[in-house]
Amino acid sequence: MKIPRLMGILNVTPDSFSDGGRHSQVEAAIAHAERLTLDGADLIDVGGESTRPGAEDVDAATQLDRVLPVIRTLVERGIVVSVDTRLAEVAHAACNEGATMVNDMSALGDPDMLEVLREFSPELCLGHMRGTPKTMQDDPQYGDVVSEVLSTLLIAAEKSGLPQEKVYLDPGFGFGKTYTHNLQLFRQLGAFVGTGHPVLVGISRKGFVGELLGGAAVDDRELGNLVLHMLASQSGVSCIRTHEVKQTRDVLNVLIKIWT
Repeated sequence: MKIPRLMGILNVTPDSFSDGGRHSQVEAAIAHAERLTLDGADLIDVGGESTRPGAEDVDAATQLDRVLPVIRTLVERGIVVSVDTRLAEVAHAACNEGATMVNDMSALGDPDMLEVLREFSPELCLGHMRGTPKTMQDDPQYGDVVSEVLSTLLIAAEKSGLPQEKVYLDPGFGFGKTYTHNLQLFRQLGAFVGTGHPVLVGISRKGFVGELLGGAAVDDRELGNLVLHMLASQSGVSCIRTHEVKQTRDVLNVLIKIWT
C-alpha cells in the first residue's frame, strides 16, 4: 500500500467555512502549523483566500499580507510549505520565500502562473473548479463529470511544462459539484490515479461529507472525513489534504500494519 502524504490545512483568513478567523493572526497561524507538523503533517498548505461557496475574490495584496509572514517563519523552522492561491503574484512571492508547492484551484486560470512554474519548478497541485468560489455552486452541470474533470486537469498538466511526478491532480470536491458529482468522482478516483500523476484529495469537512452523514454540521464530520481518507488512500492517492492530521495519520498507520 502506498502511503499518501498528509497536507495540513492552514487558512490564514477571517472567513473560511470551517476555521475562519481562528488562525488569522500570524502567531496563532504559526503555532497551529507547528501542531499539525507534530501531529504528522508532511507539508502545510497556507492560504490567504477563502474558497468556500459564495466567497468573494481576494486581491493579491491582501493575500500576500496574510500569508507571507507565516510562510517565511515556517520555512525558517524547516516546515515544508505549499501556498494555496489562484494568483501568480502570490505564488511567485511565496515560492521566493521558500514554498515548494503551489496549490492552484483554478488549474492555471492565471496565465502568469506559467512564468512562476518556469522560474521555480515547484510541485503543483491542479484543482478543478467551475467558475469562481462566488459562482461555482450556481447549478453546475456536466455530461460526464469524471471524464470532463479529468480532461480539464490533464490539459492543464501538459500546459504546465512540469514533469508528471510534480503535478498533482485534484478532482475539486465541492468546487462546482453537486452531491452526485462528488460521489461519482470519489467512486472513480482510480481513473485519476491511473493517469500516472499523483492525486490529491481535499474533502475534509466539506458539505459532501455532511450530506453523507445525513446533514451533519461542520464540527460533526470527523468520522466521515476519516472514512473517506481511508478509502482514498486505498485507491492509491498520493496526498490527502486535511484538518484532522493526527486522526488521519492514526488511520494510515493502522492500514499500513494491516496491508504490509
